[in-house]
Amino acid sequence: MTIGLLQIECTIPGSRSLKDKRRAIKSLKTLLRNRFNCSVAEIDYKDMWARSRLAVCVVSDETGHVSAQLNEIVRFASKHHAVLVEDYDIEMM
Repeated sequence: MTIGLLQIECTIPGSRSLKDKRRAIKSLKTLLRNRFNCSVAEIDYKDMWARSRLAVCVVSDETGHVSAQLNEIVRFASKHHAVLVEDYDIEMM
């Protein structure tokens, strides 16, 4: 069994309040959960209105599948209209 953990550091350029930020992050989290069947949580910068860090977790019996899935999640998140991916880190356990 392989557990893949992806941490995405992102900014929300159009955000002017925590409400704007939460709307953008909730949209991205819902899209990721529905499209990739993964777990997603906001883990840092919860009180900052223009910045966020998300953790995404994928579990599978094949390491290659987990790696491909997490890389596709990064590509998909990078194309989201309301969020700008600044950095990411992938970890396999």
